[in-house]
Amino acid sequence: MRRLFLLVTLLAACATDGTEPGPEPSTRSYRMGFAGLPPRLDQNVAVQALEIWTRRADIAIVHEELPWTALLAGTPPDTLLAREKDGLIQYYRAKGLALVFIADATDGLAREKEAPQLRAAGRSLTEPAVQRLYRDWILAFVRRYRPEYVGLAAETNLIRFAAPRPVYNAVVQVVNAAAADLAALASPPRRFISVQVEVAWGKLVNTPYQGIETDLADFPFVELLGLSSYPYFGWPDPAQLPDDYYSRLLAGRSLPVMVVEGGWASGSSAGFTSSPARQAQYLARQARLLERTTALGWLQLTPTDLDLSSFPADVRDQLTPFATLGVLDANLAPKPALAVWDSLFSRRRQ
Repeated sequence: MRRLFLLVTLLAACATDGTEPGPEPSTRSYRMGFAGLPPRLDQNVAVQALEIWTRRADIAIVHEELPWTALLAGTPPDTLLAREKDGLIQYYRAKGLALVFIADATDGLAREKEAPQLRAAGRSLTEPAVQRLYRDWILAFVRRYRPEYVGLAAETNLIRFAAPRPVYNAVVQVVNAAAADLAALASPPRRFISVQVEVAWGKLVNTPYQGIETDLADFPFVELLGLSSYPYFGWPDPAQLPDDYYSRLLAGRSLPVMVVEGGWASGSSAGFTSSPARQAQYLARQARLLERTTALGWLQLTPTDLDLSSFPADVRDQLTPFATLGVLDANLAPKPALAVWDSLFSRRRQ
């Protein structure tokens, strides 16, 4: 869920989850923040949401598919970035936020498919010319904005499971080439890919625990591991998440991690039942799970719930399971999760 993300937003919290007695830590190792999907496609509301969440964040994320239509038409990346991103990135930097950038190699809402604009043009990431555009876009973004962290593909294990093998092979090829491009810079950012945690645990694919050894072998450059986690698809209660929910994926490695998308819905939908209280419990539980790793960041893509009626009809069904992930509702009113986020954010970051 990232095709429509326009800005970056959210807020902060803590509290004991009732499953692990003991004093709460007074510090956190990770930065906290959001990406900017506003509750509805309204510029005024989007700005209001930004003003709310940037007071409760120390990092922001830009996570999206490439503007393939314009790139295929020959528009230079810097022309597109100047038009579409300069103002937003300048706003983030003026707020003192660190920056994460993730390029989506496939359809962010349907990993078995290539990006929608590529499909519409009858093109494919398997083409060398398309891969060149992918690398040029990433390099242009990094040179222009100097993000501290760059994700070169998202949910690689889910792509490998769901997409045709030639598409996954193309992802491996272009991502490793892009990683080499960035390594050649004078001051390269920290490079990573993200994995889908529930897939690694076998929850979304109806298999035993899979781990991520193939991902770490296919993308040997990774300097940290990005985590995409929506555990309400696999567990009915946050308290049931294993204590090694994140740390097991590392298999003893000292690799740092960063949650780059995810959360717990506060409303029920097809396949799961939830509530605002359960969402708040999850945020506290998530903090406990991150304490068992070397966590550098915790990012949610949605600071607010989504008013689905304002989004294009062709994506509403896909967005429904993610529509209540915000710590604010669609009218920017606080939910119980906001108090937890605020409490966590108030901890001193080491």
